[in-house]
Amino acid sequence: MNTIHAAGLSAAHINEAAQYIEEKTSQRPEIGLIMGSGLGVLGDHIENAVTIQYHDIPHFPISTVEGHAGELMIGTLSGKTVILMRGRFHMYEGYGPELTAFPVRVMKALGVKTLVVTNAAGGINLQFDSGNLMLISDHINLTGKNPLIGPNDDSLGVRFPDMSEAYSKRLRAVARDIAEGQGFTLREGVYVGLLGPTYETPAEIRMLRTLGADAVGMSTVAEVIAARHAGIEVVGISCISNMAAGILDQPLSHIEVMETTERVKSQFLGLVNALIAAI
Repeated sequence: MNTIHAAGLSAAHINEAAQYIEEKTSQRPEIGLIMGSGLGVLGDHIENAVTIQYHDIPHFPISTVEGHAGELMIGTLSGKTVILMRGRFHMYEGYGPELTAFPVRVMKALGVKTLVVTNAAGGINLQFDSGNLMLISDHINLTGKNPLIGPNDDSLGVRFPDMSEAYSKRLRAVARDIAEGQGFTLREGVYVGLLGPTYETPAEIRMLRTLGADAVGMSTVAEVIAARHAGIEVVGISCISNMAAGILDQPLSHIEVMETTERVKSQFLGLVNALIAAI
């Protein structure tokens, strides 16, 4: 019987999912991309794409959130072979952190060395505006969950992985240079991950600002922890889709998130395409 361990599912489950994907294409990706709410438009720019539905991949969860297409794409983007998740899994959907992070383990098994993770996030930093793109410099995991809990498989990573550079300094410098060259201000800050699915209260936002958070969301942290455990280099970008609770005198909604990501998609595509080319 397979032992369920820190990676989420057993190495056999990871390899079974990877083998299924490998049978669908001869392309071998080295860069993985996880697209947040409304940001899956990047998939439209992949050349020679092979598309696989999540529900067809062994042991993959299914994405249930509007703005998450629920499909895996493998092909060429900016001259590099990539694997792109058009939609992700969230713990608020009922998945444990091990399942949320499972696709990252599969990417590693397929040969991925670099992960570009994106999300739509609420702006906590009062200097930010809706529609800004924020380079993630670090994160705070306040979900109360971790994908590495449980027995550790040393073939996948060490028991106590270092998180002092969760988001690559090298790739952050590259992203800053690209944004400057494209003529826009790329914000930079700390992303805090909460469990959701409720948006935060104004009091919670004040608390998070005191703790040093610049943006807040309900994803990303489990995936990045699993990636760093596996030795994958990570760069993260948040789309500030709305200002967090209590900053503006208006309610928060997922509709606003989708509208904002649509508005900034051109700038987002320019940044990520150039970043992929430079990796």
